[in-house]
Amino acid sequence: MSDSGTVTVEATGETVGEAKWAALRELELLVPGLDRESVEFQVVAEGERGLLGVGFKPAQVIATASASDEAREPDETAEAHAAREFVQRVATTIGASVTASAAEREGLVTVTCTGADLGLFIGKHGQTIDAIQYLANAMVRAQGGQHEVLVDAAGYRARRTATLENLARRSAQRAVATGRRVELDPMTAVERKIVHEALKDDPEVETSSEGSEPNRYVVVLPRLASD
Repeated sequence: MSDSGTVTVEATGETVGEAKWAALRELELLVPGLDRESVEFQVVAEGERGLLGVGFKPAQVIATASASDEAREPDETAEAHAAREFVQRVATTIGASVTASAAEREGLVTVTCTGADLGLFIGKHGQTIDAIQYLANAMVRAQGGQHEVLVDAAGYRARRTATLENLARRSAQRAVATGRRVELDPMTAVERKIVHEALKDDPEVETSSEGSEPNRYVVVLPRLASD
């Protein structure tokens, strides 16, 4: 049953632990994206095993969970849901009034933010949004995830992509002109991929990534220098 944004179920089991587990499984069907840590339990009966199986009484619990706006959106994967919630919490913490939405495609979760405080959210030269994206990916790695998180707002990433593509072309020209490798500043995996893709068909240069995260960077090399 549910009321005013909450969902409540009753469940039984041989022990209180089993009853709680049964309640959680039922709640997960009713509340997509359920946060198990937020579920509240009320133990109605501890249960009695009885003597030689006679007089057995099951344990019984009542579990209550929130069905607020923090639940997973329709068609939202667990990875997208976690990323959206994380970015939304960070935005709230820094005082940026934005609304986050998320979608996943081919292992890339894109969190897009809209709202009145996008300037604050993006920050000077994109420093804030890049920091949030870095933290979101650090969270993923800490939880054992393999997907990448891209945080966007007001078309910032499209503009950043254009900037990186221009940087890639200029770096290629410099590498060819000097015959020396050109090392770019550290970038995220998503941004490094943009540079690699921008130059993959250039017959005069090749690219590679070097260093360790979070300071991994792209190197542009003239092909003659690598022979």
